[in-house]
Amino acid sequence: MRFILKIAYDGTAYAGWQRQKNAVSVQQVLEEAVERALGKNVRVTASGRTDAGVHAAGQVCHFDSNSLTIPPERLPDCLNKYLPCDVRAVAGASGGDGFDSNRSAKRKTYVYSVYESSREMPLKQRYAVRVEKLPDLSALREFASLMVGEHDFKAFCASGSSVKTTVRTVYEIRFEEGISFGSRDLKIYVTGNGFLYNMVRTIVGELFDLANGRRTAKSLLTAFENGERGLLGKTMPAKGLTLLEVDYGDALRFDVE
Repeated sequence: MRFILKIAYDGTAYAGWQRQKNAVSVQQVLEEAVERALGKNVRVTASGRTDAGVHAAGQVCHFDSNSLTIPPERLPDCLNKYLPCDVRAVAGASGGDGFDSNRSAKRKTYVYSVYESSREMPLKQRYAVRVEKLPDLSALREFASLMVGEHDFKAFCASGSSVKTTVRTVYEIRFEEGISFGSRDLKIYVTGNGFLYNMVRTIVGELFDLANGRRTAKSLLTAFENGERGLLGKTMPAKGLTLLEVDYGDALRFDVE
């Protein structure tokens, strides 16, 4: 039987999702919790790897077992007793062997959080990035429209990736403004059919540079054509990024949201 979990985690203390030899990962603590709670040594597969320091509100993963009798919707309660406080299983479901948390994903949504302040705000600093001044929202929307659609995002990919193709489709880039604790907030939602290594963080960094006049629409189009990372701006810090949701269409519905 295939057990499916929705996981939320604060990525600050972890070296990303994937197991590593010399650092603690989210995958490691989750697999250890399964073994302690259920007495099973399993391999947990996620919808995708989040980088070191990146957070998740809706990471989806699965593992297989033919001997468990616990109802899938009760599985989070069992695991959370053995998970550290910064990792939690928030929903459980079952799926057929044809369901794969990675390959079956239709689209993913990330949110990047930024706030405007002359000084660091302790209640925001863990999950958002401080900037002295937020760019003009209309300019951000104008340049974001150039990134929506199917493009070769090779220039937005950090070195070290081994993907077969760097072509991806971005369905939407949406902005949400707000005020909290006396300073302005900006959340940038990016939805696509998949993302390359550091792609969302590079998209945000490039949007800020474009809106602030450090580069132009022409330079962005050249980067799409040439695929050269050096034509774009910096990669934004990991702590501002959260995997918000993974959409599987009709292939997966959690009873508890």
